[in-house]
Amino acid sequence: MHITEGVLAWPVLAAGAAVAAGGAALALKRLEEDRIPQAGILAAGFFVASLVHVPIGPSNVHLVMNGLLGLLLGWTAFPAILVGLILQAALFQFGGFTTLGVNTVIMAAPAVTVHYLFRAGVRSDNRTLSLVSSFLCGAAAVLMGSLLVAASLVFTGEAFLGVARLVVVAHLPVTVIEGVITAFCVVFLKRVKPEILEVLHAR
Repeated sequence: MHITEGVLAWPVLAAGAAVAAGGAALALKRLEEDRIPQAGILAAGFFVASLVHVPIGPSNVHLVMNGLLGLLLGWTAFPAILVGLILQAALFQFGGFTTLGVNTVIMAAPAVTVHYLFRAGVRSDNRTLSLVSSFLCGAAAVLMGSLLVAASLVFTGEAFLGVARLVVVAHLPVTVIEGVITAFCVVFLKRVKPEILEVLHAR
């Protein structure tokens, strides 16, 4: 879901950088000291999960895990994803530094959104509701991210319209996979460490 350098128009890059900086600043202001280790572990998980890429034009398909990240971290997903993307750009040349802001927004904005949409359902004692909410949390985060990739390409130029459609279609199988993985992770956490889910709040 990374967009490579040299593709997007500068207004799109500037807008992405501004939103990413604002989101990260807000998150760091709200971040409690005792949640820093959790954020670091989840950022590492995001870094590893999204290392395997399948190129699709100026973007690529890979596991993201931003739904689970957003569910557990809320706004803190912004700096966690930003750190992961910086390391990927520096160590493996995935994405790039000029597209860092846009790529952060593409993954972090959906993460924060699903946090507020599905956290109540995930925490529910109703097993079916919790399972469905967990699946939708993972799937919706990837779907929204692919739509943001497509929007970034379309706002850059109509020539990218075909590629934008391809990016969305290519990510549809990933939405299902991410939904299943997120649901599995939530079920596992509820069994072995339910307090992680209990501390979810609207910070």
